[in-house]
Amino acid sequence: MSIQRKIIHIDCDCFFAAVEMRDNPAWRDIPLAVGGQPGQRGVIATCNYEARRYGVHSAMPSSLALRRCPALLIVPPDFARYKQASLAVQAIYHRYSELIEPLSLDEAYLDVSGQPHCHGSASLMAAEIRAAIRDEVGITASAGIAPNKFLAKIASDWNKPDGQWLIRPQDVAAFVETLPVEKIWGVGAVTAAKLKAQGLHSCGDLQRLPLLEMLQRFGKFGKTLYDLSRGIDHRAVEPARERKSVSVEETYSRDLPDLASCEAELAPLLTRLAQRLQRIGTPAFRGLSVKIKFADFSQTTVELAGQTLAADVFQQLLHTGFARGNKPVRLLGVGVRLREDSPAAQQLPLFEEGLP
Repeated sequence: MSIQRKIIHIDCDCFFAAVEMRDNPAWRDIPLAVGGQPGQRGVIATCNYEARRYGVHSAMPSSLALRRCPALLIVPPDFARYKQASLAVQAIYHRYSELIEPLSLDEAYLDVSGQPHCHGSASLMAAEIRAAIRDEVGITASAGIAPNKFLAKIASDWNKPDGQWLIRPQDVAAFVETLPVEKIWGVGAVTAAKLKAQGLHSCGDLQRLPLLEMLQRFGKFGKTLYDLSRGIDHRAVEPARERKSVSVEETYSRDLPDLASCEAELAPLLTRLAQRLQRIGTPAFRGLSVKIKFADFSQTTVELAGQTLAADVFQQLLHTGFARGNKPVRLLGVGVRLREDSPAAQQLPLFEEGLP
């Protein structure tokens, strides 16, 4: 008989901002964000909970963040310090399991199934990990404990900040039944609106649809919706995964109507891509790409050899891709393909998850 999986998802609270507040105590009680400056079309990477009370959030243009919170202090990112804090957090993880799948500098999955620590209690292990992060690294973290990755990630957000939430195997059915569709991995604001337009507001609503109908309505994504709406997720925690590319993308709440509006969104995407590459040590890459998903869900990706983040090259790729559909756009993405000899190709998977 197979062992019931015990998965912990750890998510450090407002990580970049937390490190800044740790190192600058005078910033602890003021609205604080880490990101680019508004005059440079900067975006917010993360912000503390004081800033979130004003409606500031990550990926928001810095200019809009300042309009919502004029007292907001925006500081530039210091990835060297963030990486140092991340390594200290990861060292704590390794005391409890070697099955660790980092998702970024500030969050990771741990499979603690069958581990002897804390008499095998995943909840107690999560509490000890969080206490060690607080005492040794000087920041707080939240945790979710569940039988699979999907539910553990949701649970880690259930009692933020500096808390944890447990979903036991016997609680899964009741938990997911009322779960809003927005909580399903891969369902963003646009997809959620489409689901709700069909009367599908919760996982319980999705459960009433048979698999065949799900596939007919949503294509391959229908199988994902079918499983996750029932709390089913068989993905294993993967300690090492070869990374072949690094990318960022954005699904827009309103379709971009023409090429000019797509061009206007290119600079913020390239800024985020540059930040992501810097976060993982500016790896060597050999190709550039632009991904476009049109309003009718058709999709195209255009690639070209290149070793620098040249805005004019990305603009050329955008023009080529847009001409293939020549219709409103719901998603734009930019990325680079790593060289096989790049050390980052063997590092952690730091992709941003796209939306369907």
